[in-house]
Parts: sequence; C-alpha cells; structure tokens
Amino acid sequence: MKRFLTQNSLSLAFGGLFLATLVGQALAGVAAFNDERLADGVEQISLLRYVTSSSFAVDVMENWQSEYLQFFLYIFGTVWLIQLGSAESKEPDKTGPESDKEQKVGEHVLEDSPAPARAGGWRTSLFSRSLGVLMGALFLLTWAASSVSGWAAFNAEQLMSHSDPVTWLGYLGKGDFWSRTFQNWQSEMLAVGSMAIFSVYLRQRGSPESKPVGAPHAATGQTG
Repeated sequence: MKRFLTQNSLSLAFGGLFLATLVGQALAGVAAFNDERLADGVEQISLLRYVTSSSFAVDVMENWQSEYLQFFLYIFGTVWLIQLGSAESKEPDKTGPESDKEQKVGEHVLEDSPAPARAGGWRTSLFSRSLGVLMGALFLLTWAASSVSGWAAFNAEQLMSHSDPVTWLGYLGKGDFWSRTFQNWQSEMLAVGSMAIFSVYLRQRGSPESKPVGAPHAATGQTG
C-alpha cells in the first residue's frame, strides 16, 4: 500500500484536492444562493437540493469544459507550435508528429511498449492520438452539459421574473451563455501562454515543468 501511495502520489494528491475544493464550492455556493433567496423573501434550500440544481451544475461544468479545452488545444498545438527556450515546448527541429523511430512505433517498438503501439494499422494510429482525442471528447461533453445546465438555470431565473423561458437553441444565442463561456476560456488561454513564456526565464528546481536551474534561457524542451 505504501508503494502504491508513493507511486501514485501526484494523482492522489490532486484527486483529494479536487474533492476538497468541490465540497468547498458546494458549501460556499449554497450559502451564497440562500443569501440571495433570503433577500428575495424566498424559502432557503438544503445542500442536497443545491448540489443537484442547475445553478451548481452550470458553475461546475463551465470550469471543467474550459480546463479540457485548454488541454485539448495545448496537446495538439504543441505538435506543431514552439516557444524558443520554453520547457513547455518541443525543440525547434522536432515540430510535427515525429518519426516512427522517435515515437517508438513500427519496427522501433520496445519489448514493454503498450499493446496498441505494437499492433500497427488503425489501432496504433488511434492510440497515437488517443490523449488529444479523449481531451477533445471530454471538452465537447462538458461543454454540452454546461450549455444544458446553463439553459435550465437561465429559464429558472426567467420564470422567477415572470418572463418567458427560451429553447436550448435560443439560449445558445444569448449573451449570458457566451459571456460565461468566454470568461472561462480566456483565463485558460492566459494561464497556458503565461506558463510557456515564464518557463523560458524562470526556474523551479526539481520540477519537470521547469528547465534545470543552470540551463540557458534559449534551451528548449529541457526539463529538470
């Protein structure tokens, strides 16, 4: 068990932080939501009812879909795009999908290479793009969930103000939806761009997201 915890400490730590922050969001969210209902003279709701509501769902899904969009764009973008000197970039002469030898496929597979990498044909082709495809699929799913939950929350507000509800397609044309969407997307693009350029000039000793402390600023794709 100790070995398992050590070897998986990164994913377990962030999994625990994810759950803790999700619980924190739920507790803070229901408190804020009930404050608004109290001010409007409406009955307060329980935590269970809040976490199963469209108001909570839309806040969660908006964050998730922007994160998966970030990874999707970054994974595919870094195949072809480079940032000279960045630890987040490939070396300038390695743009593109690289050779079979560099990717250890075909006749260059290793004894312990994953089975799909050894299979050849469509299975190797799909496996070689599986990470980006999964991130793209998760983005689309969470984007769809975000739009549906946002639509439900929007119509709930419409009904409370005695206004007519809108269809899902009608909601997709509303500024409310796109304001929420772009608000999340721009923060992810800023974070990725900042990390790419800051890693050219700044260091974090021992982190694989940083170059070695003594590496030249122009060194690209190195990690320490």
